[in-house]
Amino acid sequence: MGGVSTAGSGMFKFLNPSRRPQPADIQAAALWGVAAGTTALWLIQPFDWIKKTFFEKQQTDGN
Repeated sequence: MGGVSTAGSGMFKFLNPSRRPQPADIQAAALWGVAAGTTALWLIQPFDWIKKTFFEKQQTDGN
């Protein structure tokens, strides 16, 4: 039981151990993804469309 833990590296076993992504690399990629998503929402600002599509009740022509 004195071996190195391989948890999380099962998907990357084909890579050389020194080239496998480290936890810090995964965390950085996730944070960059959040930053990119936030920037896209800030640039587009689709809040009126979201409000109209999901929160307002649609008018139905019923008798």
